[in-house]
Amino acid sequence: MLTDDGKHLYVSWDEYHMLIERLALKVHNSGWQFDQILCLARGGMRPGDVLSRVFDKPLAIMSTSSYRAEAGTIQGRLDMAKYITMPKGELAGRVLLVDDLADSGVTLKAVVERLRGMPAIADLRSAVIWVKGVSSYVPDYHVEMLPTSPWIHQPFEEYDNLRPEGLAKKYAV
Repeated sequence: MLTDDGKHLYVSWDEYHMLIERLALKVHNSGWQFDQILCLARGGMRPGDVLSRVFDKPLAIMSTSSYRAEAGTIQGRLDMAKYITMPKGELAGRVLLVDDLADSGVTLKAVVERLRGMPAIADLRSAVIWVKGVSSYVPDYHVEMLPTSPWIHQPFEEYDNLRPEGLAKKYAV
């Protein structure tokens, strides 16, 4: 649910899963065939996992991070993993790059540029759930365009401040 001022988008688990499924349909309906999925950790891991299952394609993971200050709300420098984790082989052929959102677009643009420099990748397309209006990069596939560039409150954020002690209290018998 987008707040009236357009500054915050609150997403439930049900909405989140429905959006991932809609993303899968957008990719499918495009007719584009791909060999592998590369998801960006951490935001792209859940969508990447679902798409990997729906399309029955291997899932690779690349860790990136750019949110550092103010509890992750201020963007800092981009850190990109040197290596990509895969079950076997190398990232090659037609690759679908998956993340949760194109926020500023800096991360996705940098990753796309790096991947396009890899000779083994024949074709690369990108997919996200949300694209913010301020994004400098628009992926090939997305579900929602957010012109007001709200802060997205995703359902799994409840775990950001939950520690084992909190779980112990929650499940104390």
